[in-house]
Amino acid sequence: MNYKSSLDKIQKLSKLGKILCSIVFVFCVIGIIGSVVGIAFLAAGVDAIHIGGVTLKSIVQTNSGTSIETANIYMAVAIILCSGEAVIAKFAEHYFKGELLDGTPFNMERSKELTRLGIITIGVSIVTEAVAAIVYEIMSFIFVNTDSLEIGNWGSVGIGITFIIVSLICRYGAERGRE
Repeated sequence: MNYKSSLDKIQKLSKLGKILCSIVFVFCVIGIIGSVVGIAFLAAGVDAIHIGGVTLKSIVQTNSGTSIETANIYMAVAIILCSGEAVIAKFAEHYFKGELLDGTPFNMERSKELTRLGIITIGVSIVTEAVAAIVYEIMSFIFVNTDSLEIGNWGSVGIGITFIIVSLICRYGAERGRE
């Protein structure tokens, strides 16, 4: 069998994973910064800010079809969810860096790290979804003119479970390699 070919494919996927994690992290940071800036602009007084003779309030309401209050809630929730995904992306990037340095995912240290990544992914996803839902409920109680929001981050829980299962496969490979 040509194990080298399979390992080369795993390494290429690990390189891709590392790159994608870096990109996700950057987009999350941009999302966080954009949401903070958006909230700051809306807090500064949407009627006071004019762009080409039109107020920011009318631009937001016309282009998004939503109220200023709802926009504030959406951005607050986005900050929470983007923060959680940024944490997960950084841990995943760290895993891929280590795997690339080792040259294989089939060792005990990497399998333990992948298990940890799975647990972190599940935990962070559940916590950020719960916090986002609480923030939404509080803010929608404070602001009267708001739209509903479906917060669904359960896909990340599935990814976390997958990481844990794959870590067991990697652990098995590491144990078989010792024989």
